[in-house]
Amino acid sequence: MPFMQRCLYRAEEIGGNIRSCFRGKRFIQAVEDAMKREGVPRLSLFADGSRLFLYYECRGEQVLPEILLPEANSWLAVWPGGGLERRWAAMTDIFHYQAPASEKHWERRYKDSVPYGRIARLKPEETASYVYYHYQYQEERPGDGDKYGIIGLHENLLFFYSELPATLEPAPYKGKLNTSLRPDDWAAAMDPHFIKWEEAPSGQEIWRELELVREVRISDERQGTKHA
Repeated sequence: MPFMQRCLYRAEEIGGNIRSCFRGKRFIQAVEDAMKREGVPRLSLFADGSRLFLYYECRGEQVLPEILLPEANSWLAVWPGGGLERRWAAMTDIFHYQAPASEKHWERRYKDSVPYGRIARLKPEETASYVYYHYQYQEERPGDGDKYGIIGLHENLLFFYSELPATLEPAPYKGKLNTSLRPDDWAAAMDPHFIKWEEAPSGQEIWRELELVREVRISDERQGTKHA
């Protein structure tokens, strides 16, 4: 099991205003208590209308978002499938610039970095091609972009998490591919894969920026003992 697991989820808000609740002192205290107990050092919630996107990191075993955000359940739609009445749908990691290799490797160089999120829509018939190109890129050129950049996929929706300022440094490992097939004109190769957003701000026709609702960080000395 890797020492660190990166988790990406999406949910749909119903009723209420999760933004204001997530900024409330009592709610955040409950989230912090759960994060300390479960060994989760950082968590970020983003929004796009009623869509919610969650990123967090787990030390050791993966923790379900319902455990970290129990009070949010009543504000979220039940996502069909998966057996239990889940409110959060897991998004699959289909691309990352780097994977956590050790505690030291994964330490943030920029202590005041800001989480940044974007979403895009894939044409369903282009999903396999998009995943193929991105696995190729990931394993041919590890460390080619922001160290913490990662893309999650659920259905045809992509969620890209990164941090600003970008951390640019070589990966401490080699990729799994020895090929050099990544297209030189990456933007031109990717453009046909997307359903573009209508009436999007300039520069966001493909990747639309998300609202950062809240970030929560727990320092090492405040971590719980579950994974000690």
